[in-house]
Amino acid sequence: MFVQPPTWPEEFAKRYRENGCWRGETFGGMLRERAASLGNKTAITYADTHISYQELDESVSSLAAGFHQLGIQKGSRVVVQLPNIPAFFEVIFALFRIGALPVFSLPSHRSSEITYFIEFAEADAYVIPDIDGGFDYRSLARQVKEKLPSLPHVIVAGETEEFLGLDDLRKDPALDPQIHVEASDIAFLQLSGGSTGLSKLIPRTHDDYIYSLWKSNEVCELTQESVYLAALPVAHNYPLSSPGVLGTLYAGGRVVLAPGSSPDVVFPLIEKERATITAVVPPIALIWLEAAPHRSDDLSSLEVLQVGGAKFSAEAAKRVKPALGCKLQQVFGMAEGLVNYTRLDDPEHIVIHTQGRPMSEYDEVLVVDDEDKPVPHEVAGHLLTRGPYTIRGYYKADEQNKKAFTPDGFYRTGDIVRLTKEGNVVVEGRDKDQINRGGEKVAAEEVENHLLAHPDIHDAAMVSMPDPFLGERSCAFVIAKGNNKPAPHVLKSFLRERGLAAYKIPDRIEWIDAFPQTGVGKVSKKALRELAATHTANV
Repeated sequence: MFVQPPTWPEEFAKRYRENGCWRGETFGGMLRERAASLGNKTAITYADTHISYQELDESVSSLAAGFHQLGIQKGSRVVVQLPNIPAFFEVIFALFRIGALPVFSLPSHRSSEITYFIEFAEADAYVIPDIDGGFDYRSLARQVKEKLPSLPHVIVAGETEEFLGLDDLRKDPALDPQIHVEASDIAFLQLSGGSTGLSKLIPRTHDDYIYSLWKSNEVCELTQESVYLAALPVAHNYPLSSPGVLGTLYAGGRVVLAPGSSPDVVFPLIEKERATITAVVPPIALIWLEAAPHRSDDLSSLEVLQVGGAKFSAEAAKRVKPALGCKLQQVFGMAEGLVNYTRLDDPEHIVIHTQGRPMSEYDEVLVVDDEDKPVPHEVAGHLLTRGPYTIRGYYKADEQNKKAFTPDGFYRTGDIVRLTKEGNVVVEGRDKDQINRGGEKVAAEEVENHLLAHPDIHDAAMVSMPDPFLGERSCAFVIAKGNNKPAPHVLKSFLRERGLAAYKIPDRIEWIDAFPQTGVGKVSKKALRELAATHTANV
């Protein structure tokens, strides 16, 4: 049963409609309109395959009919774990068209996360590739089915083995069931970065997410001539919508799908496909900056490099234009809503030293102290926000919503920022128990719970430690139950065997006799972070 999450009060919804933020568009309708107006124009390029808007629309109708005949209905949830391949777009738009909800999983997730998503969302299906990046997702599906034998369908894009094939679902496009979908309906569920336990699910409506697309397109100046190269996994909110692949399709541009983000993969693609814009996280940007002077690829088509997901150092930011010959655009946002951009015509000091300003004039931003009182400009505080594309509550999370949202609907982002007098945001850090590992958010509590399952561990606490490349890495401090203290590599293997995604495995594990405590007797993670920063690696 679908549980309706908290949404915007009617007075706000009315205001957003009257002000033209919410136009009553749906994703299924948007693609149909683009196919009608753009026809044979290429929408997606993957390797040597070019898919037109018309071909994409017909494929979506074909799959929509197949999903519907399979029993996936309006409101059904489907966990989608697909890499950067055309099937990702065919699947999600087919689900949009029948009013079913994709639950966006990342290719890096493993059995622990996938089992949770399927169980919590009460999913009717799980969609995977066969093999990607050398990893067999059918093996992962078997692990999930062992834990959740009642999962109705596993659908594979590729060689199916015992599962259902995505191609086998395709029907005559004329059989598209033409389900009525409201723009105010929930379109999909995204994953939160999460600071406590496993990820929360973020409900996004057609109205609010499409608004974020066309506002992003305005700021980023996307047109039908734009070529967006998707170097990051497209299920992430950032390359999905800022403006990302969906923003590009909304603009009528062309999406080029890259199978990875290394210069060996991406630089030749930029040259071949004449990409005009792409998005990366800081660690990847640093690799590109180091590689560019030593390569001969023609990157002259690239107009904008977006960097987001974590704070980009000013020194690295200064190197983008000299090394890559394009403009830098800093992006700071969250899957829950608010997105900030530096503008393409901003002065260099703003582009280098800030993370931009909100993209919408209807974004409300507060920076407050620990008592929720506003702080002056240039003083760091907690970032709170609400607006036409920032959610009002997580899915099935009543207790968490009371903490994450103020009574008047402001979302507590967990970010520590300061606002410049010009209204630009400068990110200073996080106030939540979360590690930002090169743009991948890791909830300490989730990893700690897995560590506590080990028979030799009495207690565990994981914290961030500074890293010049990733921004932050993770360090887990563990207390032994007895005299046996397994080596760090043994504990890491234990976590992998429990189905934890690789980026969540602690970079460092240290045994400790007792945790430092705060004045009220709680574990002092501040003291542990200081300890992690000073200790040499023990891996």
